[in-house]
Amino acid sequence: MAEKVTFTIDGLTVQSPKGISILEAAKQVGIKIPYYCYHPGLSVVANCRMCLVEIEKIPKLQPSCGTAVAEGMVVRTQSPEALRNRQSVLEFLLINHPLDCPVCDQAGECELQNYYMDHGVYDPRFNENKKKRKKAFPIGPYVILDQERCILCTRCVRFTREISKTGELAVHDRGHLSEIDVFPGVDLNNPYSGNVVDICPVGALTDRDFRFQCRVWFLSSTSSVCPGCSRGCNIEIHVNEHFNPRYHDKRVPRLKPRFNPDVNGYWMCDEGRYSYPAIDAPNRLRAPRLRQGNGWQIQGPTGVAVLASPQMSNEELFGLRQLFRDVLDVRNIEYRVPLRDKVYADDFLITADKNPNSRGAEALDLGGNGCEAVLRDCVEEQIRFLYICQHDLTRGFDEDQVVRALSKVQFVAYHGSRENRTAALANVQLPAAVYAEKDGTFTNIQGRVQRIRRAVAPLGQSLPDLEILELLARELGLEVQPGSPGEIFLQLAEQVPAFRGMSYESIGDLGQPMHPFGS
Repeated sequence: MAEKVTFTIDGLTVQSPKGISILEAAKQVGIKIPYYCYHPGLSVVANCRMCLVEIEKIPKLQPSCGTAVAEGMVVRTQSPEALRNRQSVLEFLLINHPLDCPVCDQAGECELQNYYMDHGVYDPRFNENKKKRKKAFPIGPYVILDQERCILCTRCVRFTREISKTGELAVHDRGHLSEIDVFPGVDLNNPYSGNVVDICPVGALTDRDFRFQCRVWFLSSTSSVCPGCSRGCNIEIHVNEHFNPRYHDKRVPRLKPRFNPDVNGYWMCDEGRYSYPAIDAPNRLRAPRLRQGNGWQIQGPTGVAVLASPQMSNEELFGLRQLFRDVLDVRNIEYRVPLRDKVYADDFLITADKNPNSRGAEALDLGGNGCEAVLRDCVEEQIRFLYICQHDLTRGFDEDQVVRALSKVQFVAYHGSRENRTAALANVQLPAAVYAEKDGTFTNIQGRVQRIRRAVAPLGQSLPDLEILELLARELGLEVQPGSPGEIFLQLAEQVPAFRGMSYESIGDLGQPMHPFGS
């Protein structure tokens, strides 16, 4: 257990871990100290001077972000001297800061605005012309820099040096000429570049994609998990509550990383961040389609194969297993479909497995003899009914091979969210909701079970996978006890050892590790 020290802050006696900064200790007891340059995921530079506090027996104000708590320390965050310092810092920052608030994307979540209202509100003494700098120019495929708005906190510089380790940004020149910029001939184009927008406390770095799309006070936030790979980065889905399709608004105009110390920290990759257009993509399946055939023709388990998907939640995979394996006695179930395309992975967050729930499918024992064996059985006409969930088989196999295999099957059902070549070959298409339109859980590469939550309604006539499976069971004449994803998860936790004892409450916002399973 970490050693603790006892100190006093604003008259409150506090016990905090030894070595923690005054700023972090204050946060833990609900005392807000303003700051700009400090970020808990970056090194401490203490250059903004906004967080200076008075410490008894020390003659000068000290930066709370860079000063560790000590036994018997007495700290005052609201002393007259500390308050005067904050107002002075704000006055200096605003001398050359443009009055862009009405057109700035950061308005509403800008710390310069917020701290001015808390600590500023003064009559300006500076009556000269403001210094002009370069306005709103792209420094990479995703980020726009406005040098006039920059307060030189250097968060973005430290991010590119310490986190992405690409070093594109730096402070150029010195003194009043100092400004943030990329190096000549270099673009801010690393796999994590969008994070600099998140950590910018003002509107100096803005997102080219989100720019002028929506005011932030029209956004609601839902906690979820990125489905882009098996890392399972925690995210916030921001929904435009004033969405109007007449004006070509986006239901979901952006995704943001959500802090989880055991998964992604404070960060997420650009691939996941800018995947949100897929939620309302033009190729979304919006209604069921029947190409040909006379309905479901399941006449025994031996002629049936199911290609489950690690894009589905644990609850949906469990429901699929219950229907096909436990009730219909189908044994030919597989979830592993290879990809021919080369995928990017690194040793930070991005994994080579581009599915969010492969570990969940593995824990549910849904692996068979491989997708190749399923296609071979189709060609040999051993499969009469093939149920495909989410997969586009042409991404893993030659298209002619897929066409030949599916043409030998009497009835192919495609259960998924997007149009693709495999869906076009199916007899029936069942439109499924995407992750942002349903509740459930994913299990990431670490074996951590994490919640996904519904942020928007399913598009068109699409349905969550559990409801599709329920309708399928009724179509087959089976009695079904409908249940919510939470209720289904409790059944799963009772029957699958890896999930034993879990519930949505125990998973919480940060997830819960599975129990070990397998050999």
